[in-house]
Amino acid sequence: MTLRPLGDRVVIKKVEAEETTKSGIVLPGAAKEKPQIAEVIAVGPGGFQNGVEVKMELKVGDKVIFSKYSGNEVKVDGIEYTILKQEDVLAIVE
Repeated sequence: MTLRPLGDRVVIKKVEAEETTKSGIVLPGAAKEKPQIAEVIAVGPGGFQNGVEVKMELKVGDKVIFSKYSGNEVKVDGIEYTILKQEDVLAIVE
């Protein structure tokens, strides 16, 4: 099954957080911070919001930083994805 976002939505897959600190301390699952860096898996066609055209600035494969509590998490074929609006993406990591 594939995901095809509608409008100005983007499908991302979170990059796994480090499991050890820089000093070598292993973090248990509960202590890990929720990752905010992800890879763009699919991009919607864009659309109109309040009568203004929304142009998609992201493309598949981009690494992005997104708002911490944004989007909706879904599980497809055992893989977790997040679907969010393009405006919830803060930056592209280059």
